[in-house]
Amino acid sequence: MTVYRSRHALAGPLTPTRIAALRIPTARKGYRPEDVDALLHRLAFELQRRTHERDEARHESQRIRDALRSWQSVRSRQTD
Repeated sequence: MTVYRSRHALAGPLTPTRIAALRIPTARKGYRPEDVDALLHRLAFELQRRTHERDEARHESQRIRDALRSWQSVRSRQTD
């Protein structure tokens, strides 16, 4: 596991919740806060979606590995 040591607001693992809750201070001649907030919400949504897809792929991969092991076990018993 990676250890983040920075005290910056973006330090540590990025999660959808952390991205959505992030507030960036405004500065003169900076970005419009509503644009930054919209981008942060979109990033949080995309990260959540991709995390869900990754978890589904891992689950499917495990299901396939389990099925293969089961098939190999049955096949091995048939050839004995």
